[in-house]
Amino acid sequence: MSRIYLETLINADINTVFDLARNIDLHQKSTSKTHEKAIAGRTSGLIEENETVTWRAKHLGVYQNLTTKIISMEKPNQFTDEMQKGVFKSLRHQHIFKTVNGKTIMTDIFDFESPLGIIGKMFNKLFLKNYMKNFLLERNKLMKTTAESSTSHEMTT
Repeated sequence: MSRIYLETLINADINTVFDLARNIDLHQKSTSKTHEKAIAGRTSGLIEENETVTWRAKHLGVYQNLTTKIISMEKPNQFTDEMQKGVFKSLRHQHIFKTVNGKTIMTDIFDFESPLGIIGKMFNKLFLKNYMKNFLLERNKLMKTTAESSTSHEMTT
């Protein structure tokens, strides 16, 4: 099992960041490089507990589908999604939010396992973990920019 742990400090309130993290439309915008599109289940707006979304994206030159389900949610502190169907042996993504000094710390704990036993473990270590980390960093960068620009816009209006 591979784990990616990221913390992102965002100068916005926890409710804004929480909603951006579960916003299907923003996710699609952040993954434009892989042409990721929600094709089934919740396909736009804010995903809720027990809802699923099926993503279709081009990774490593191949189109793939991945269905995830929100298995737990405590607004605005955390939600967890877990793969229901897809190419991974397992995938679980915990999104945790905490207010510190008027800002939000968003923590991603992304656990995944590739199929194919030892070959999958080598692929994780040599390539996939870094690929997935960069994928999450790109998403978080857009979330941070969006949250902080909407906060500064609200302050000036």
